[in-house]
Amino acid sequence: MKRNATAVWKGSVKEGKGVLTTQSTTLNDTQYSFNSRFEDGVGTNPEELVAAAHAGCFSMQLSAFIGEAGFEATSIQTKCEINLVTGTIIGSHLTVEASIPGISNETFQELVTKAEKNCPISKLFNTEITSTATLV
Repeated sequence: MKRNATAVWKGSVKEGKGVLTTQSTTLNDTQYSFNSRFEDGVGTNPEELVAAAHAGCFSMQLSAFIGEAGFEATSIQTKCEINLVTGTIIGSHLTVEASIPGISNETFQELVTKAEKNCPISKLFNTEITSTATLV
């Protein structure tokens, strides 16, 4: 499987503007700029998209591991916070809330750690990945 996205940037880094389009066209000429990345401008930014990718990938991987352990999640909500410092992503923190009937907190935490280490986006990163997980 291969997926793709395209970025088009016009102008200087501070005054220029860009658009992002994904293969599925879920993002279709979606605006991004210096302001949307480093200030409070309208549009998306690469770090926000990386956070979405990590949260989505992790949630699906956790669901798979929960199923393999004989449980089924009613819901998994994952927020990902990407930490960018002086041009380098230095961390990705996942905050997870899940409802999984019948699972113990110990088993849940083990599966969270396993998913944290094994989702494809986690494997892509060369940074610290941490998580806080709560059963609800």
